[in-house]
Amino acid sequence: MQEVQNHNFAYALPQIADAAQELLARIQHQYVLFDAPMGAGKTTLIRELIKQLSPMEFLGSPTFSLVNEYRTYEGGALYHFDLYRLKSPEELMDIGFDEYLSQAEWIFIEWPERAWELMPFPHTLIHIKPENKYERTLEILNL
Repeated sequence: MQEVQNHNFAYALPQIADAAQELLARIQHQYVLFDAPMGAGKTTLIRELIKQLSPMEFLGSPTFSLVNEYRTYEGGALYHFDLYRLKSPEELMDIGFDEYLSQAEWIFIEWPERAWELMPFPHTLIHIKPENKYERTLEILNL
């Protein structure tokens, strides 16, 4: 049985750049799943993570296309998936999800519960809890 490593920390939205930097230091896996209620700041946090990992401009949330592709500063692939509008896990397989997994340096996935059975292991699961309009608590589980 694999040991789960758990870390928590809080941040205020004006300090999101520092929070993203701290988060990157605590992530232990290339697959990063973001779990949070609607409006909790998943995309906002991912935007900052991408800003720190890629010279490319953030393309927004891939809600309709399911995935956006970026290049990291080192030239590797970074994929941002938003599964909110996913109709079935098969739809994810139809776009070649397994190929994305094998090619990526980083994969960020919003709404992973829409296709739990396809989520790769090991991964880092990040729970985002809104404390108020400007503050969030992150629970980071390296599974």
